[in-house]
Amino acid sequence: MIEDRTSQIAALRERVERIAEYLHLDAKRAELAALEERSTAPDFWNDQSAAQQVMAQAAGLRDEISSYESLVTDLGDLEVANELAVAEADEDLAAETTASLRELERRSNALELASWFTGEFDNGDALVTILPGQGGLEAQDWAEMLMKMLTKFATSRKWKVDVHDAPAGVELGIDRAVFTVHGRNAYGMLTSENGVHRLVRISPTDEKKRRQTTFAKVEVLPVLPDDVEVEIRDEDLRVDVYRSSGPGGQSVNTTDSAVRITHIPTGIVVTCQNEKSQLKNKETAMTILRSRLYELEEEKRLAELDALKGEKQQISFGSQIRNYVLYPYQMVKDVRTGIETGDVNGVLDGDIEDFVVGFHRWRVSGEQAAVVASDEE
Repeated sequence: MIEDRTSQIAALRERVERIAEYLHLDAKRAELAALEERSTAPDFWNDQSAAQQVMAQAAGLRDEISSYESLVTDLGDLEVANELAVAEADEDLAAETTASLRELERRSNALELASWFTGEFDNGDALVTILPGQGGLEAQDWAEMLMKMLTKFATSRKWKVDVHDAPAGVELGIDRAVFTVHGRNAYGMLTSENGVHRLVRISPTDEKKRRQTTFAKVEVLPVLPDDVEVEIRDEDLRVDVYRSSGPGGQSVNTTDSAVRITHIPTGIVVTCQNEKSQLKNKETAMTILRSRLYELEEEKRLAELDALKGEKQQISFGSQIRNYVLYPYQMVKDVRTGIETGDVNGVLDGDIEDFVVGFHRWRVSGEQAAVVASDEE
């Protein structure tokens, strides 16, 4: 029996029309036109850095506008295809219609998310750090599993990932991971993963096959634009170089290319060892340090509120944002939103779209409810 998708398509069209209002597309078209006109000036490329920022901004706007316009076009095609499938009882076309509807819903999610990212750095790149918590060797293994999950999710969104530091653990897993995700809305999107992640499974290292609870923490910071000033004095830095312990080619492992920078006043330590060049490692480490010092200043300025990564938490039981249970049953459940799935393997393979979208929908709903409550007082 052919299922008529008319009502679902109509609901999606209403949603897409609301998204257009949130995106302020007319204003963005005007902004894009202004940037394109600016790029035609004879002296535009005299300042390479400024010109590249303008071109990147224009490309982002162009992508957002075209994404919406193509969504509207494809939605119209879907309506026609659904009508034909029902009228001609075409099962193959009906199956294609169902698949297309799911794809358009996914694209709508992405556009709706884009309209929610209004923070200063939401549209930019993300600096991700993963730290093992309680659980010993198991926690190091769990940290590596989380790294693979997040990098695969980034790849599925066609974002670029640069791994800066991921030294191997004592026996398995990793001691920590530091990597940058480059892509539009990467920071805004990945704030959903900020916090402690809890894993329950049969320990692969326990001969008695007992159940083990393990923790790891994910921290997400923005990669700061060059025009954001963070004071870093040379006399406050201690720079150490050492031989890389990670992969990266022969020259990485046989020269003192790895860099560790200690910010003496705060005690913040950053490392980078995945580039062959010591200079490149130092530049990347300084970028990471800028983001962490900026975060520290935000914490001081806002006191009890950590503006960039949420409340500080112990990496242990009771502080987790999400539970991943592999035994005695299989389920991943987000503590904040209540979203859950039994497809644990899919989630660990990077399929976390529902959790990411669900978190931001929950977050925005809470913010809107707070505004309404404030207006009523």
